[in-house]
Amino acid sequence: MPDDTVLLERHFDTAFAAPDGIQKLRELILTLAMQGKLVPQDLKDQPASELLKAIAVEKQQLVKEGTIRQPKSLPKIKSEEVPYEVPSGWNWVRLEDISTKIHYGYTASANHDLKNVRLLRITDIQDNKVDWESVPGCEIKEKDITQYLLADKDILIARTGGTVGKSYLVENISVKAVFASYLIRVVPSDHINVNCLKLFIESPLYWRQLYAKCSGTGQPNVNGTSLSTLLLPSPPLNEQSRIVAKIDRLMARCDELEKLGAERNQKRIAVHTAALNRLLNAKESNDFSTAWRFITQHFGELYSVKENVAELRKAILQLAVMGKLVPQDPTDEPVESLLSKIHNERKNLKLQSTPDIIQSPKPLGYSIPTSWRWQCLNNILVFGPTNGLSPKAVDYETPVRSLTLSATTSGKFKEQYSKFIPNNIPPDSDLWLCDGDILVQRGNTLEYVGVPAVYRGEPNRFIYPDLMMKLRMSSEMDTSFIYIAMSSEPSRDFLRSRASGTSGTMPKINQTTLKSLPIPIPPLAEQRHIVAKIDRLMALCDHLDQQIDAATSKQSALLNAVMAQV
Repeated sequence: MPDDTVLLERHFDTAFAAPDGIQKLRELILTLAMQGKLVPQDLKDQPASELLKAIAVEKQQLVKEGTIRQPKSLPKIKSEEVPYEVPSGWNWVRLEDISTKIHYGYTASANHDLKNVRLLRITDIQDNKVDWESVPGCEIKEKDITQYLLADKDILIARTGGTVGKSYLVENISVKAVFASYLIRVVPSDHINVNCLKLFIESPLYWRQLYAKCSGTGQPNVNGTSLSTLLLPSPPLNEQSRIVAKIDRLMARCDELEKLGAERNQKRIAVHTAALNRLLNAKESNDFSTAWRFITQHFGELYSVKENVAELRKAILQLAVMGKLVPQDPTDEPVESLLSKIHNERKNLKLQSTPDIIQSPKPLGYSIPTSWRWQCLNNILVFGPTNGLSPKAVDYETPVRSLTLSATTSGKFKEQYSKFIPNNIPPDSDLWLCDGDILVQRGNTLEYVGVPAVYRGEPNRFIYPDLMMKLRMSSEMDTSFIYIAMSSEPSRDFLRSRASGTSGTMPKINQTTLKSLPIPIPPLAEQRHIVAKIDRLMALCDHLDQQIDAATSKQSALLNAVMAQV
């Protein structure tokens, strides 16, 4: 058989460039191993059929000694069960055929005060390793210890929950330990290479069969009987050793590539972060120009990962609210005139303004141009903030659609995230959305609480839920600019830091907190210039994202083609 890994190794660089390429490469290596294509066969090797005879003799001797029970007869492997042909000298077997025992763990409560006999749980197994010093003990009768005592070469498999199928090979155990009831132990025969068996339990072939045998919807489970019937290819013993050695070398290469990729990505992100910090912290126009020149000169390299594009979006918003995105124009109508118009508008609506409580020149941690002014959000509103309504949805069409929280989580309004409700909402109700209304998430995870989005659409089409607040800007303000200001990281941090809620509960902000949010106010003409500039720059970011998607898609297609060729 030709050594297909020559072609495989030739394309390590292709895998390195593709998203999740190294993980796909690992899976391909294990697949080739399970197909007998990773190392050449040797006609001098004793065939697997002889190995299986030796295992059968071993099991009968253990039955005779009373160490194990007489194994149950397993269903004969049918030709339609076999997923592919294996090389001459190999055999398809069930997991039970090459194991002397498969059984559940011990039911006991973990006790960190006890250390005489440890109780290994699935949570103690991380990255195929166990820190035995941190494993708790348990109370167990002496007569039960022998049945559950762990030994080198045992393989443990999680049988339930999100970790179902996860495995661990016990090696060099130096403590007295048993295993918990949510684990299944597989005791391999002494006549097989246990490391080769462990590799099978990490292969795509194993996972496909395991998921097919899982029961339960919310909490998947696999039992010992199902595990015992898993099909696996059994090579001759000498070839098992060669396979393990080859995989060790190839996986070590994958480890190196993974580490190199992580280091390269971190370096790229670190360089980009430093460049943005120079841009944001520039005191003079020359410093700003120098920082921006560095970014433009290294544009292709810096923006080959989406993390950097996301940070660029944040920096653009930050520069906008700091007054660094467009130049100030001394001929613009002074901001005091704008604020006076807003004050009169609110006065005519009989709205009470918040006293000027912003004393700090940097209420959000940054300076603004001398021609700008700080104002509490409340003082530029003509409506709100008010909470919405969250009735139960119905599965039939009604005249009223209510948004779900997902409609604004991204910071953009998405009308597809809505539901029909049976409530009768009067046409003049404040629950209806009008074009230009800003919706703010008052309750969500800490990452999303306080996220704003602008509703753009026809009036009286949607109402909004209780976990959102609605507000409306003065007609004297550019709503898109206020949305930009509220979306910037300093504003988001202001709201996040004031969200109530303990660990494990949904953090929330209230109306008072939202009203107190400091907003930087430029002249109206400058607001519009900033919005136009933001639109152009965000379109550039969208283009960068599309370029990255296209590049990664091409890399993935190339890798898939290489894998198919292998």
